[in-house]
Amino acid sequence: MRLQGRITSWKDDQGYGFITPNGGGEPVFLHIKAFTRRQPRPVGEEIVTYELQQDKRGRWRAESVEFVRGTGRKRVVAERGPSRWPLALVGLFFAFLGASTLTGKMHPLLFAFYAGISISTFIAYLLDKSAARNGNWRTQERTLHLLALVGGWPGALLAQNRLRHKTAKDSFLMIFWTTVLLNCGALGWLLTPAGGHALRTAFSAA
Repeated sequence: MRLQGRITSWKDDQGYGFITPNGGGEPVFLHIKAFTRRQPRPVGEEIVTYELQQDKRGRWRAESVEFVRGTGRKRVVAERGPSRWPLALVGLFFAFLGASTLTGKMHPLLFAFYAGISISTFIAYLLDKSAARNGNWRTQERTLHLLALVGGWPGALLAQNRLRHKTAKDSFLMIFWTTVLLNCGALGWLLTPAGGHALRTAFSAA
């Protein structure tokens, strides 16, 4: 027998949440693995149908979960295709880095560093999303923020947009954009005479 309810609590980082049955009652535990194949990741407030099963400890949990089509405002947003503006922003940023390198305003190794750390950050997001889907150990949010802060934010931005990962949690996005501003501020200082001298000194010492 299939039941219907609304996902009233969802922790995307940990891959689980709770469904409140239609008509009330105790919330039912929901794990990401309970969704049938080809279902998008939930973000919360979607209406779903499900079957009730008991685990080994006798606790009820939802299984064979499917979204009810045409319901849930947040779900409609989550199903939109990737936007083009993150790709454009990253492209402009690396074009700026390239122009600064060619004109001698930036050390070539700095461009290489941004490219490398961005690729590493994208891979970190990719692995974290895979872990979330499979219920495996997740990458800590502070690790993802640290990667963005030191220069991997272009890769993080592309991962958020292309992988549809880490886009539903406002607190995460607020910290992420703070790391972007801090990193860009630090980069701006490195392009000043004092910052450039400090950077050349650091590379010479290395």
